[in-house]
Amino acid sequence: MSILFVLIPLAMLLLGIAIWAFLWAVDHDQFEDLDQVANSILFDDDLPTSSAAPNPPESSTASNPAGPGAGSGEPGSGGA
Repeated sequence: MSILFVLIPLAMLLLGIAIWAFLWAVDHDQFEDLDQVANSILFDDDLPTSSAAPNPPESSTASNPAGPGAGSGEPGSGGA
């Protein structure tokens, strides 16, 4: 019978935590627009829109002012 003195306050504490968590979720819009998130798995946005390969990146000497191959560590490239 004395266990009720522990279990009832513990149950009330857990109920209070559950109510607080629910109110926090409602206040922070956790239950807004659930359908969009559920439907987003159905649509794959990662696929390219055309079958053509993407353009390769343009090489520029702006990223390496010493010129191509300088400092690359390749033998004969002129880099030290």
